[in-house]
Amino acid sequence: MFISRRGVSKCFALLCVCVISLLTFFGSRMLSWRNCRPDEKLKDSVIVSTTSKDITQRKQNHVDRFTPFIFVGGFPRSGTTLMRVMLDAHPDIRCGQETRVIPKILLNIPRMLNMFSKVENTRREEAGVTQELLDSAVAALIAEIIAKHGDPAPRLCNKDPLTFRNLSYLARLFPNSKFIFLVRDGRAVLNSIIDRKIAIRGMYSPQHSDNYDPEGLLRAWNVAVSEMNRQCEEIGQARCLRIPYEHLVLFPAESMKLVLEFVNVAWDNVVLHHQTEIGKPGGIILSR
Repeated sequence: MFISRRGVSKCFALLCVCVISLLTFFGSRMLSWRNCRPDEKLKDSVIVSTTSKDITQRKQNHVDRFTPFIFVGGFPRSGTTLMRVMLDAHPDIRCGQETRVIPKILLNIPRMLNMFSKVENTRREEAGVTQELLDSAVAALIAEIIAKHGDPAPRLCNKDPLTFRNLSYLARLFPNSKFIFLVRDGRAVLNSIIDRKIAIRGMYSPQHSDNYDPEGLLRAWNVAVSEMNRQCEEIGQARCLRIPYEHLVLFPAESMKLVLEFVNVAWDNVVLHHQTEIGKPGGIILSR
């Protein structure tokens, strides 16, 4: 098809107009992006900052069996609550109230595993369900309970006194953890239990709250504490620290300096004034 010279000139002029229009459009868009308002830039940076903070928070909340937990235990009425409250007063440590479920997990899971015969254990191992896998699974359950039943903190602590019945097993589950073993004169423990009418399930449970057998209770205390002490010695002084309740009460500063050095936490004088934090919003909560 023949196009005149005048027609070509018109097409060329139209093409130039289109190109100029496109350049003007994209140029204005680039200019508006560069000159965007400061609050718009700030909004973008806030979004990025918040996302980074969330990621950091999630990392801080992550726990596993290699987390250096602090465990406080001993026979009930031996000062474990006093120890955990003093630790809770420290800004870098969170123990919180007793979970009550962790001692039962530690007590019953090994019993359940002992129900397997040699043949069943062999088949279990052959199926890939090794002892290491079971330990990892139990540790993950306990770690999740410790981490999620209270506020996050640089160092997490658990105080369920009777967990120390299974101290060796607990030490195997959490190889980087430290254990604070509270010991008190058995006669004082006995007096405290009877005076407060406390029934200790799994250790000694009187038929009636006002009908105690002092000799039977003292024997139960002796058996339990002897076994806890044996296991504490088994895992070694580098991981298990014995603190006499009487020493904690009479010499709190010396005792707590020893404890904080043992768990590698810097000294803070607030642990000696824990009573000022009890009951405050965000402060220390006591179990009933």
